[in-house]
Amino acid sequence: MELAEIRKYPVKSVSGRVVDSAVVEPWGLAGDRRWAVVNEQGGVHWLGENPRLLSVVASVTAEDGLLIEAPGLPQLKVPPATGERVPVGFAEVDSVVLADPDAHAWFTRLLGKPARLVWLDDPTRCAVPASHGGLPGEVVSLAGDAPILLTSRSSLRRLDDWILEDAAERQDDPPAPLDMARFRPNLVIDGAPPYAEDGWREIRIGPLAFRFSEHCDRCAATTYDPVTFEKGQEPLRTLARHRRWDGKTWFGIRLVPRGRGELRLGDPVTVLA
Repeated sequence: MELAEIRKYPVKSVSGRVVDSAVVEPWGLAGDRRWAVVNEQGGVHWLGENPRLLSVVASVTAEDGLLIEAPGLPQLKVPPATGERVPVGFAEVDSVVLADPDAHAWFTRLLGKPARLVWLDDPTRCAVPASHGGLPGEVVSLAGDAPILLTSRSSLRRLDDWILEDAAERQDDPPAPLDMARFRPNLVIDGAPPYAEDGWREIRIGPLAFRFSEHCDRCAATTYDPVTFEKGQEPLRTLARHRRWDGKTWFGIRLVPRGRGELRLGDPVTVLA
């Protein structure tokens, strides 16, 4: 087994960036989800209700600011956040730092509703929730439930097969394979049997060990095509038929890193427990 893809999401709910390597910190990949877009009350503007966020391409600058762009909007360089601390409604943290006002105007124009860009100044303030498998001392970025989300290419291929089989039963036209981007993983592995990851409790990827914290339940955000932004019924319709328990549908696992280090594409993956 090997590490086949690494993806970062500089701003929560925007499109991911595929990279060749990444530094792993206790709260997740360096540069992953330290920024988020919120409303005037501090509630997150969630992808499931704001699919236009998928059109945003964001990258972290050398100064720890952001470079953001989206179709129909000018590219904007956002300086490091130095605004006031404001309350937010995230489960894992109660306050964050406001970004530059130009960024608020940019996201307000994108979404067609009031929006503000905010930055998490100190991830050590955010505990991995015990309700999501967190242990004392474990921390997370604005990703929320766990520092790392891992998925498997073979599991996606099996899901695509199920979708084709179910479409044939309904006599529907055969759909195209799903893009892994729908599932917003940080790490994608290849070479494991389909859904073998369900049973992993401790793994090593390259030089680093990771602890399983929970299986990943899937929401309506996965039903948006990451290219067209159109909403459909898959993959939730098929996951509900083949991967449903405890009233939820499941794909991927959440992990907590055991230390710091760097991951690279091609790193070997070893199951420890």
